[in-house]
Amino acid sequence: MTTETLDKPVGLDSPFVKTLVRLMRAEDSYGSWESRSDENLLKDFIVTKEQRREIPIIGDPDPDIMWRVEKFYAAVGLDIERVTGKMASPMMKMSHEGFGRMLLTTGRLVVLAKTLRDIHRFGFENLEKLGEAGEKLVAEAVKWIETYPEVADA
Repeated sequence: MTTETLDKPVGLDSPFVKTLVRLMRAEDSYGSWESRSDENLLKDFIVTKEQRREIPIIGDPDPDIMWRVEKFYAAVGLDIERVTGKMASPMMKMSHEGFGRMLLTTGRLVVLAKTLRDIHRFGFENLEKLGEAGEKLVAEAVKWIETYPEVADA
C-alpha cells in the first residue's frame, strides 16, 4: 500500500461516492469547483447528529437542500446504469414542507420508490454512511432489474 492510499478517506473509495463526485463535477459548467477536493465538494452532504439537532423539526427546505437530494438520487440512477447498463430515470415530487416521493424507473419497472420526509434535515453522518446509503439503494434496484428483466427492458 502506498502512503497516498492510506491518507485517502475510505468513503471516497465507494463506487457510489465516485459517481456522485463525477456527476457534480460534470454539472460545474463554469469551473468554480475545479480547485475543490472531492471531500470538500461533498461536505454539504454531511450532517452530523449535532448539526441535525440544531435544525428545527418543522421547516421548509431551501433550494440548496432540494438540489442535493436531486443529485443524490440522480447519482443512484447513474450507478444503476453503471452496474446494469440500463438507464434509470429519477422522478421527484416534493411539497414546500419537505415531504414527497422519489421514484426511479428503468423501462416500465419502478426500481426504487422512496417516501421522503424532513428533507430540510437531509444528509449523512460521514462519507462512509453516504456511500453505504447510495450503494444499498443501487443494490436493491439491481435486484429488481435482475428479477424482472423483461419489464426493465420494456
